[in-house]
Amino acid sequence: MAGNINPNPFTTRPEIDGTFGVVASTHWIATAVGMGVLERGGNAFDAAVATAFTLQVVEPHLNGPGGDVPVILYDVKKGKPEIICGQGPAPAGATIAHYKREGLDMVPGTGLLAACIPGMFDSWMILLRDYGTMKLADVLTPAISYAEHGHPLVERANATIRTVEKLFRDHWPTSAAIYFRDGKPAETGKLFTNKVLAATYTRVLKEAESAGSDRVAQIEKARKVWSQGFVAQAIDKFCRTQKVMDTSGTPHSGVLTGQDMVTWQAAVEAPLTYDYGRYTVCKAPWSQGPVTLQQLALLKGFNLAGMDVVGPDFIHLVVECSKLAYADREKFYGDPKFVDVPFQTLLSDAYNAERRKLVSDKASLELRPGSVEGFGAIVKLKPGAKLIAGMGAGEPTVGRMGEVVGDTVHFDIVDKAGNMVTATPSGGWLQSSPVIPELGFCLGTRAQMFWLEEGHPASLEPGKRPLHTLIASLAFREGRLWQVLGCMGADGQPQIHLQVYSALIDHGLDIQQAVAAPRWLAGRFALGDAREVLNLEGRFPDATVAELARRGHVINRWEAWNELAGHAHGITIDPASGALVGGAEGEADLLHRIRVGQLLGDDHRAGRRQHAFDGIAADPDEVRVDQRVRAVDRAAEAALAQGEEG
Repeated sequence: MAGNINPNPFTTRPEIDGTFGVVASTHWIATAVGMGVLERGGNAFDAAVATAFTLQVVEPHLNGPGGDVPVILYDVKKGKPEIICGQGPAPAGATIAHYKREGLDMVPGTGLLAACIPGMFDSWMILLRDYGTMKLADVLTPAISYAEHGHPLVERANATIRTVEKLFRDHWPTSAAIYFRDGKPAETGKLFTNKVLAATYTRVLKEAESAGSDRVAQIEKARKVWSQGFVAQAIDKFCRTQKVMDTSGTPHSGVLTGQDMVTWQAAVEAPLTYDYGRYTVCKAPWSQGPVTLQQLALLKGFNLAGMDVVGPDFIHLVVECSKLAYADREKFYGDPKFVDVPFQTLLSDAYNAERRKLVSDKASLELRPGSVEGFGAIVKLKPGAKLIAGMGAGEPTVGRMGEVVGDTVHFDIVDKAGNMVTATPSGGWLQSSPVIPELGFCLGTRAQMFWLEEGHPASLEPGKRPLHTLIASLAFREGRLWQVLGCMGADGQPQIHLQVYSALIDHGLDIQQAVAAPRWLAGRFALGDAREVLNLEGRFPDATVAELARRGHVINRWEAWNELAGHAHGITIDPASGALVGGAEGEADLLHRIRVGQLLGDDHRAGRRQHAFDGIAADPDEVRVDQRVRAVDRAAEAALAQGEEG
């Protein structure tokens, strides 16, 4: 019998490498747009803006113009990592007293009361102005074209629309006007257009170009049009004049105003960093990103390299340390502009040496935050409060009506000069809030992450940024730029980042093997929830699962590949050759991948082969890979090959 000609472990796709540039994103169209910008002479930051605007169009169930984003970047000219804060704060009218007067003890998970100031647009303008080279038209035109002329609607977008179909029909007719076709949810695979959004961005571009031919002047005019012009005016009017149904079960008007839009701008900040051996990892300090750093600080005291990456000892240890880091998040984290978060202590060797003593050979089912004198608070849910479902809530919330978990998109880009950018746009999902009819998009709902209880670091205050789940990651090795990484996955993102980093650093896996490895997540994926459930993908050995259960873990076994475990992407720079190496996990709809190939024909297949040489870690709608689907995939590829040979 012939031996295996490829001795490497199976992964969903090969690791790709090149020297020209790498683009990895959650949708193949956005990836192609980003690479197209690089091919036309743009840098990584130009490509990032074009990719981001395209993702708003092709994945409206995962992000939108009214959402928010953390951006971590490295500009080789500056030689240092930086963060663009695309998280808009709470409006001036968003006070605890106002929400209490509305009869609320939690910020609704949907609707207008959950809206923060939209932060995404200004973030992309800052990135383009200060780090990019292209004009606004160069990066915005692809998104306008796909919104105007259509793109194949992905299955999950259709599923999301169907989930909130009754809400759209009964309460949010402006959303139905965009996402229904002939009175029914838009169909999977059919060309989907959002002509109102296309008109909005076309008008922004036209007014920007009225500032003259200068690139920076056009960008500044676009920022003004967004924050002071027709966009802000439409948002102000909608929030003032409309009462819309939300997860509380009662319609409410919003508190976001045009004046809020005028007063806020995206800002460039320094990252929070942690040294894990030879590696330095960078995170945004106003998100849950530091949870990853705390996990690394706890795990630094153990010999992970000597453990089996799919064995019970490794998983138990990492899960127990993760629980401790998440418990600290619940107690200490908030907007550093408003509260003093004791990161220096939380990441210190002394603090983590004491915390490490709590890890035993038995699973803990308790929330065990640390103690730092003078810092932190714990919010306990009132008796009778419960997680809700239905009604389109963007993240799990507490209330009376129902939950639909929102998710996010992510992309990583590196260009031939070595510029790197990683971003996790999210919010403003189609299910979060009614579409503003003049604009074609809805507002975000990130304010649901605030507590309506005084005295907690994450309590609601006007001008304060919510503690959100979005994180991106950039890392150095021995002081040299090494990697960008990110994923979908809501509350589970720090755990996913940690697992990928440990696979790369402690176990020597390559980036593709690291993002495609079997994954676990502890908890229910909501800020404030207990973390008693350990979810394991079905690819772990039965013996591992049995031993973890014996140690007291409450096991929930997922199928082999579960989208709740996040879709991870990453790019590394090889220190010896300087080659750019990308990996992208595959966990989406195979049928849609086949359908796209049939729609675009031979040119699409040829283009995919060419892009592989150029270094795209494209996620062509990503591929869910189990034994059954791999068989279908092989059969489909064989059929396509026979057609080409004929």
